[in-house]
Amino acid sequence: MKNGKSLQELAIELDRQSKVKRDYIANTKEMVMMVPEHDDDETTLDPVLSLPNIPNFTINSVAHDQIGAKVGIPTRYYNRMLEQNPELLATNVNAWFQKEPENRMIRTLDGKARAFVSDRYRRIDNHEIAMAVLPIIQKMEGATVESCELTDKRMYLKVVNPRIQTEVAKGDVVQSGILISNSEVGLGSVTVMPLVMRLVCSNGMIANTAGKRSRHVGRSNEGEDNFEIYRSETIIADDKAFVMKLQDIVRSTADAVQFERVVSAMKLSKDAKITSQNVPGVVQLAAKTYGFFESESQNILDHLIRGGELSLYGLANAVTRHAQDVSSYDRSTELEMTAWEMVNMERKDWTRLNAA
Repeated sequence: MKNGKSLQELAIELDRQSKVKRDYIANTKEMVMMVPEHDDDETTLDPVLSLPNIPNFTINSVAHDQIGAKVGIPTRYYNRMLEQNPELLATNVNAWFQKEPENRMIRTLDGKARAFVSDRYRRIDNHEIAMAVLPIIQKMEGATVESCELTDKRMYLKVVNPRIQTEVAKGDVVQSGILISNSEVGLGSVTVMPLVMRLVCSNGMIANTAGKRSRHVGRSNEGEDNFEIYRSETIIADDKAFVMKLQDIVRSTADAVQFERVVSAMKLSKDAKITSQNVPGVVQLAAKTYGFFESESQNILDHLIRGGELSLYGLANAVTRHAQDVSSYDRSTELEMTAWEMVNMERKDWTRLNAA
């Protein structure tokens, strides 16, 4: 499992962000993407997003992706314009802002537009989630936050409870855990998923098909005269009910019965041996099937060979071990989820991989 922030560092940053982030609702007719003026002809400045009477926002990659999707510009062409001709990008975006007007919510942090989402987007913020679930985790005897992180895309809390553990095979001990994650920028639901940590190498596997999700969709939000939006009493009441439900889900996900179901699938995958003599070919086919990058497949192969467990279980564990090596915490968590999908692959698909 990849290391992230300490729980104290996470708490400090969540508190800081809760004080400085701002949200605005505006119609796209009132928005302008523009490239700041500059004197150096050889320097290309990134576009900013402008609203009347509000300081301009720089735009992060998440918001750029969402703007591109809203106006219907293909990602590759959008990014090419962003890198090579930002003035052309601004012209295109502004034209579509005017031609197809729509109310949007702009979520900002530290002077940067970090999300460009629907005005119906329900704001369930990371600070709220953490304050709701951490007291529940503290009441779970022995449970600790093994890893946590805050990225531009999501907040992650990975909890492990050593009091609930078993063996996949003799000496191969796994412990029960939970992943709690949230995106403030429209990239997914609030999720609570079972997590299993393998002690021999501290690998984490996330059972992403066995969890609960709550979508960030609700009633339309309304902005004040300066476009900024605040929580109404009704929304606050809705959020209180949501928090209570979330706490119940966290308690139930930590259940030993749920853990045994996940471990049972892992044990079955251990019996699915790699029969092909072309082990690198098996890994390459798996890479194509599950979208591993070319650079990742070699590292996964190395971990598979070193682990010596030539089975579907060994392959999945090579993926979770590789997840500790990647620089991106988001990607690391994606890989931990992919490993679970591999463990549960259809046996006909496993037969196909074995035919490499």
